[in-house]
Amino acid sequence: MPLRYVLTRVVASVLMAGAATLVVFLIAHTVPADPVLAQLGDKASANPELVAKFRARWGLDRPLWTQYAIFLARLAQGDLGESIASRRPVRDDILQYAPATIELASLAALLTALVGVPLGVLAAVRRDGWLDHGARVACLVGVSAPTFWLAFLVLALFYGGLQIAPSPGRLDAGAVPPPHVTGLFLADSLVAGDGAAFRSALAHMLLPAAVLAAATVGLVTRTTRAAMLETLGQDYVRVARAKGLTEERIVRRHALPNALIPVVTLGGLAYAELLAGTVLTETIFSWPGLGRYTYQSAVALDFPAILGVTLLVATIYLVMNLLVDVSYLFLDPRVARR
Repeated sequence: MPLRYVLTRVVASVLMAGAATLVVFLIAHTVPADPVLAQLGDKASANPELVAKFRARWGLDRPLWTQYAIFLARLAQGDLGESIASRRPVRDDILQYAPATIELASLAALLTALVGVPLGVLAAVRRDGWLDHGARVACLVGVSAPTFWLAFLVLALFYGGLQIAPSPGRLDAGAVPPPHVTGLFLADSLVAGDGAAFRSALAHMLLPAAVLAAATVGLVTRTTRAAMLETLGQDYVRVARAKGLTEERIVRRHALPNALIPVVTLGGLAYAELLAGTVLTETIFSWPGLGRYTYQSAVALDFPAILGVTLLVATIYLVMNLLVDVSYLFLDPRVARR
């Protein structure tokens, strides 16, 4: 049964990935904007010969379905095309920008898990206490505060005012990046044994990661609290109390595992959203990640880059959804029998 459950989810993910390629392609090629005008400018766009050469160079003069067939054939070989703006393979651009986003998103997800889940559990256990009320207020502020406003606020306060945070960017000005192994500065600096680069990279990540985690911490805390309150009211919890089990054991061994399913679902989607790139946060903190690359590609109407990034985002969501579905087998084996 578990194998059948996993195979069903894998097949569904593959089918959705195929459908996503068509949807993404059609959206990217039917927007009311002209990449020729964006790339050549007004003056050059008035020259029919230059326009014809540009369209032939990037395959824009072919029928839409022919372009889609070519796109699928290249995609099967791992070729996402060539960026119109950078004149580099889109795959190389993504490999250049993705590590910064992965590093930042992973730290934000770690902060979310370390703060949101324990806070939600404590708020549920001490319902209507001062901790519960404080957690709900903090969650409301974190979820409601606009990301760009929070980013400007913490940057102005900790960097501009108190001057205890480093400047925007991934490393200090003039610092030499560690030798490239994974593109993740924290991992690469550890491999190289460069403690100074590790401390600099970590210090530069803390503020943007905290800003990204603010909203997700609020959502995870609220979801954990609601799930825990529902679980603590179940009959098997009352039976455990009647048997004389300590409250700590009841919460840790009986209530929390059963309350984690909605938390894991929300956490997986939140992590996928972080991996997809956050344009405003990366722009404010001068973080060279996928968010900034996506924004620059959209401004330049760089269709190959837009297609590549959008497919990457769709793949991230599909993979995270698949991993979340598989994790249900460990949290609640009964799902395989449904």
